[in-house]
Amino acid sequence: MTSELAAAAGLADADLVAMYRTLALARALDERMWVLNRSGRAPFVISGQGHEGAQVGIAWPLRRDHDWVAPFYRSIATCLAVGMTPRELMLAQYAKADDPSSGGRQMPGHYGHVGRHVVSVSSPVATQILHAVGIALAAKIRGLDQVAVAIMGEGSSNQGDVHEALNFAGIHKLPFVFVVENNGYAISVPWERELSVRDVASRAAGYGMPGVIVDGTDVLGCYRASRDAVERARSGGGPTLIEAKVTRLTGHSSDDQQTKYRSEADLEEGRTHDPLPIFREQLRVAGLLDASIEGVLAAEISALVEDATAFAEAAAEPDPASGVDHVYGDPAANEPPPPWQPARGSVADRVIS
Repeated sequence: MTSELAAAAGLADADLVAMYRTLALARALDERMWVLNRSGRAPFVISGQGHEGAQVGIAWPLRRDHDWVAPFYRSIATCLAVGMTPRELMLAQYAKADDPSSGGRQMPGHYGHVGRHVVSVSSPVATQILHAVGIALAAKIRGLDQVAVAIMGEGSSNQGDVHEALNFAGIHKLPFVFVVENNGYAISVPWERELSVRDVASRAAGYGMPGVIVDGTDVLGCYRASRDAVERARSGGGPTLIEAKVTRLTGHSSDDQQTKYRSEADLEEGRTHDPLPIFREQLRVAGLLDASIEGVLAAEISALVEDATAFAEAAAEPDPASGVDHVYGDPAANEPPPPWQPARGSVADRVIS
């Protein structure tokens, strides 16, 4: 029998437990990355703690290995939700040769995975939205029934790339969802000094698309908002802007000391918006979690984190000789690039409506 909590979201009880497991695993991996950094074994961490509830809820309606995600550097839970493994995320943290994000060529937090349709992150913030909108355009032209999602913080949403991308996506009604995880700070700058409006979602009206605000601690509320946006995009209704109000439980990165610009009262208030205990309590009340189930999940997650850490530490380092691979062509090969072949007929014969 399905619980009322799951039924209200149109999900099965097993889905809710799986969502909780993904959220808890993301937190455990994130915490391990900090331990590795503070012990000198990992150079840099940029954390998703406080964002995981929104990330899991919003990613859950996507079709794995079919839809596309252009994440940002806090997207640990998003990457897990769309199918990346703890080992793969830890390989990226250690910058090992088999790291699927970049083969050790990117700094930690720049997630990508070809097979899982996760677009590699670029260090200049907001550029991923142009990539995602381009993918959405290609999907529409080719009739592939795919949805592209771009994710970033509210600070990045002020970049010019965002205006260009949303304007284009709105005009052409592309199968696209723009997610802003608003934690109230662009590194050390509070939202009121970086935004002229209270809600980023209010900007959506200027691009002819819905703007939806969700509580980032409400995992199932985030799921419903994303489900509706994804269905709208897939059915030809056009893009949606989702703004998830989240909390940032750590500094901007491992190089940041947020106590220099955030008061203790602000930090304490933020800790009351931690999605992990909030979702856990929801599932307890619904009868989906108890001490026995939580114990099994905790042991499983601990084992996965230990395995991922040991696996990444033992993995091979990148060969320095491969450092310029995929950067420069090989003049000796004297081979022209392969011709571009559109999936269905000539693109010149197509009209974007």
